[in-house]
Amino acid sequence: MEVVNGMKRLAVIVLSLATLAAIGEKSLPARAAEEIPFIDAHSQVAAGLDMNEIIPLMDKAGVRRVILSARNDRSPDEIADFAAANPGRITAAVRTKGNAFNRNTPGFDALLKAQLGRREFSAMAEVILWHARKGNKAPEMIIPLDSPQAQKALSLALQRGWPFIAHIEFAAAGWYRDAFMEKFEATARSHPGHPFALIHMGQLDPGEAGRLIQAHPNVYFLTSHSNPINKAESNQPWTNLFSGERLAPDWKALFIKHRDRFVLAFDNVFAEHWGPFFLEQAALWRGALADLPAEVAHAVAHGNAERLWKLPPIK
Repeated sequence: MEVVNGMKRLAVIVLSLATLAAIGEKSLPARAAEEIPFIDAHSQVAAGLDMNEIIPLMDKAGVRRVILSARNDRSPDEIADFAAANPGRITAAVRTKGNAFNRNTPGFDALLKAQLGRREFSAMAEVILWHARKGNKAPEMIIPLDSPQAQKALSLALQRGWPFIAHIEFAAAGWYRDAFMEKFEATARSHPGHPFALIHMGQLDPGEAGRLIQAHPNVYFLTSHSNPINKAESNQPWTNLFSGERLAPDWKALFIKHRDRFVLAFDNVFAEHWGPFFLEQAALWRGALADLPAEVAHAVAHGNAERLWKLPPIK
């Protein structure tokens, strides 16, 4: 009898160990979550920030690489020089935004040509299509996807094989929403082999994001600004992917079902974003990823960015 009971206890232990192993395969342990590498697929740097501060901040946040572009009076050449000095950490992205783009002046062609003359540029930053006013920092901009300047940016992205990042704030767009959605979807359908990404989750809800995923195999979502930390600092209708410190149930289910469609991004813009604001969001995302299956967490944190932008895999 003792032998039988011993065998039963052994069987229970073996079963428990097998269960724990299975759980370990499906979810990311807390320690592993702390070590998972991040790629920030879209951020910017304006004047007023010493760029030497960026790499130490990335180290604190656990961000191994940033796809970075210039804005305001920061020159693209500065971004290229920074990428050349830090090739394993910084990917320079072609800047499109600015008055030359907004008005489609010859200066826009000159801006693109100057950046393409530097081999460090191997991505394209967001293309502003519908942008709500952000106080005195950024004006409202309404530039249809079929406008000449947007088509120039699209042609360049197609030629170079770079994901086309569309900045369309659907929740804020009001009666423009349907027209911009139709043009975005028509463009994605016209180029089925090319990736199109909506920055800031497009300000969409889970139902609309899920519909686009089902309808378009080449549509992706960047997670920037879509968290409670950012929403607390803004009066804009950004998507909030979170419920407390974890992904909201509907979003979590979508991330798990379509792990290849979501790309981590922070979109630091101004000097004040490169600091505690950045670190707090990184910590929030690290906790959220710990709540996902390991393969999903790695895809969102860095794998999808590596695939879409053809980046060297992070070991």
